Amino acid sequence: MLAQIISLLLGTAADILAVALLARVWMQWARAPFRNPVGQFILTVTDWAVLPLRRFIPGLFGADLASMLAAWLVQIVFLGIMAGLTGLVLLTPGAILGVAWMAALAVLRMFIYLLMGVVIIAALLSWINPYSPVGPLFDALSRPLLQPARRLLPPLGGLDLSPLVVILLLQVALIVLANLQPVSLLLP
Repeated sequence: MLAQIISLLLGTAADILAVALLARVWMQWARAPFRNPVGQFILTVTDWAVLPLRRFIPGLFGADLASMLAAWLVQIVFLGIMAGLTGLVLLTPGAILGVAWMAALAVLRMFIYLLMGVVIIAALLSWINPYSPVGPLFDALSRPLLQPARRLLPPLGGLDLSPLVVILLLQVALIVLANLQPVSLLLP
């Protein structure tokens, strides 16, 4: 019971921090403005981890590698703690590589869910309240995903189906990731 409570609390904290780090990566790559409440929240939550890493890890082609590494390390620490709680000894290279691989898959899965959330929120805002204060932010975040789909599938009768296409493709990516996950790596 105690292990389940610790797993819930640490998992929630690790996931929130990792998603905030990945949102920082996406906001920088999409050149979305940080001068809004969402951007300020993300900077406040992630600066303590990202700024020290940036001294050693530069960006690459507009990608914030320091934030990506921080998200991956957060997942490694969480999975390492959970493996320790289940009694798995992480002193073998295979176990360490397994935890690193599962952390990488977890980060990719979170990133895909983040992108799905951005597309859904942008679509909902465009339908419900296109003049919302966060509308330009979510438009900027979803534009790199939606533009290629809009070129392939123009609006039909005034209805933009590109969010549906993007979400379906992201779902396919989730299926592929699920098949890369080892079945019972952390079981004792």
